[in-house]
Amino acid sequence: MVSNELIELYDQSNQFGRLIGLKYQVQEDGTLINTITIEEKHLATPIASHGGVLATLADSTLGMAALMISKDNGNLVSTVEFKISYLKPARLGDTITGVPRVRQVGKKIIFVEADFINQDGVVVALANGTFNQYPMDKVFQF
Repeated sequence: MVSNELIELYDQSNQFGRLIGLKYQVQEDGTLINTITIEEKHLATPIASHGGVLATLADSTLGMAALMISKDNGNLVSTVEFKISYLKPARLGDTITGVPRVRQVGKKIIFVEADFINQDGVVVALANGTFNQYPMDKVFQF
């Protein structure tokens, strides 16, 4: 499956990501970045986003990076665990970009790290996650 097709399929099924405004983009080198622009609906205070918005961006960014690897073996991924560290507030109007790095790929487990950077180049959060690979056909078993 081509990366852009995979992104389109994920975007169609990720109702929550679409609701809050996540945007995915495959780079020329085949890596993926994920962005969100902080709007009023994302705020927890008059000026800063709720941490859950960045946590959603983190889980999505990390998971999509793992999926870009696992798809080559006919696998999907699910989050086993992830951690996020908030360094600076994501403010109203900021565009936050998730830049992932796949660190380890095993037979079943993929480990990914990511930086979350605003439009001024300021790192607002760091995250890492562990993802389980499983066959695509398991999604269609009930």
